[in-house]
Amino acid sequence: MQGRKDYQEKLFTTFRLSGHVPPDNFYRRLKEKLNLQFVRPLTKDFYGNCGQESIDPEVFFKLCLVGYLENIISHRKLIAHCSMRLDILFFLGYDIGENLPWHSTISRTHQLFSEDVFESVFTQVLKQCIDCGMVSGHTQVIDSAPVKANASMDSLELKVPDKDLKAHLAELRHISNRDKDTYRKAKENKADDDDKSISASKAELKNVKSRQNKWSKDQNERPGAGNKGSRYTSNKTHYSPVDPDARISVKPGKARKLNYTSQLAVDSSHHVITHIGAYHADKKDNQDLIDVVKKTKIRLWREGLQIENIFADTGYSSGENYAFLEQQDLTGYIPAHGTYKGGPTGFTYNKAQDHFICPQGETVPFKKIFLDYRTKTKKKEYRTSSLQCKGCPLASSCLGKTAKEKKFSVTYYREEYERTKERLNTTLGRQSKAIRQSRVEPVFGTLTQYLGLRKINVRGIKGASKCMLMAAVAYNLKKLLKFEKNHTKNRAKGVAFVRFMKIKLYDFMASILSNPKIQI
Repeated sequence: MQGRKDYQEKLFTTFRLSGHVPPDNFYRRLKEKLNLQFVRPLTKDFYGNCGQESIDPEVFFKLCLVGYLENIISHRKLIAHCSMRLDILFFLGYDIGENLPWHSTISRTHQLFSEDVFESVFTQVLKQCIDCGMVSGHTQVIDSAPVKANASMDSLELKVPDKDLKAHLAELRHISNRDKDTYRKAKENKADDDDKSISASKAELKNVKSRQNKWSKDQNERPGAGNKGSRYTSNKTHYSPVDPDARISVKPGKARKLNYTSQLAVDSSHHVITHIGAYHADKKDNQDLIDVVKKTKIRLWREGLQIENIFADTGYSSGENYAFLEQQDLTGYIPAHGTYKGGPTGFTYNKAQDHFICPQGETVPFKKIFLDYRTKTKKKEYRTSSLQCKGCPLASSCLGKTAKEKKFSVTYYREEYERTKERLNTTLGRQSKAIRQSRVEPVFGTLTQYLGLRKINVRGIKGASKCMLMAAVAYNLKKLLKFEKNHTKNRAKGVAFVRFMKIKLYDFMASILSNPKIQI
């Protein structure tokens, strides 16, 4: 007989939430593993002694974790999603008929807590990974990736010099007519006077002007271009009034965006994140390496681990970084940039007397140490006298048309560069690229595609660091639960194998004892 289901809501019902969440459910296992009681004393000073009770700090961090685990960056969507999931409600400690906090409460609490509190949560989860044997500590792989800021390029405004804006526009024509009036006016300008004023030199502004002319010409001549008259934006001439900490950056083949740079350190053993933080996107990667290494080293040292090797790509190459790693007794595997040269072609360097010898046997002595105004790096100048180069058969090709003496500069950290190049020719050095690609790049892909780090949903560099820390906590927790699950399976297989071998050995001994032909 054909059945029929009629729904009729019961007036009274008996329902137990824990009975409807399977034992192997991810959030049930996470609830048993994660203990956030330590955040209560850390956040006590952020509240007063009277008034309405706030959201439980433990619940707040659990909600943040759920957002990144479910790849949801909107707090409004996060609350709606959690209210429909029994396992998440059980993880949060809410019953099926209990109302969750308002989405605006999550946003305000995120702004209320300092970055140190989020750092403590990250460190606590990292400590659990270390206790389980997932972190070796001796080899750290460092890399970076841009993360989109919560600001639009259409809201950019011009940086204004001390003189009047109109006079400035008449003098520098590196902007389009669209910049005379703000395309999208921000409701509130959060930038301070330093962000609004131009700090670039005349030479830098001249370069921006030439780039804008080339940009406009290329866009207008490109067939089918739909953005004719577009502007060339630069951090030297524009700023974001919505999020002054965001910076304009670009990746090859992609449009310019307001981004933050996420600097990441990953342990080579089980891909556990040991450091993550937000940095300004207008800086080069090599400017952040020292800060990343220092923070990672201190965090691991507190847990009894010592760093030995540092792996990074060419973007982190600089003499200052090589020297810093050697001072810290760390072995760096960072390829030198392609523009590095230990000296002119055909010249031989004498380390003992610190001079070069040209192909004709003349000595090129050291003269002075100076700071390169363009790259802001220390260099050493070497120069001959006009008498040494007079009558040289290679003068026309070596000196050029007007120079009377040979003059060139070499990086101050030439010896550090050479030692690094020799290290990269070793077996481990030749494997360094494969190690970087297999350790840190998949981690960034997971964070940006599956753990809610495709865009920062708050504003300010401190808020961006909080988001990155929570995304890293979610990643490490997933790694931790997977590691323990696999470890439990392997241990169970090992126990079963030992039991099986004991039975086989017992049967073998019994067969020997029962054989009358064998005398013992």
